[in-house]
Amino acid sequence: MKLYRFLSEDDTSAFCHKVTDALNKGWELYGSPTQTFDPVKGIMRCGQSVVKEVPGTYTPDTKLGEH
Repeated sequence: MKLYRFLSEDDTSAFCHKVTDALNKGWELYGSPTQTFDPVKGIMRCGQSVVKEVPGTYTPDTKLGEH
C-alpha cells in the first residue's frame, strides 16, 4: 500500500529535522514544500508531503507515523 503524510511545523530547524527523520525512515518527498504565514502566532509555517510504499492493506486505523 502507498501511505501519504503531510508534515508541518513552524519555520525553524525543527521542520527540517522532522522531514529528515521521515526521509531516514524510508519516506520520499512528494511535491514541493509549502510555506504560509500564521497571523495568530505571527510566524511562517512550512509543510511537505511525503509518501511511502509498505506491505499491507490500508484502513483508516493505519498509524502512519509508525511506518
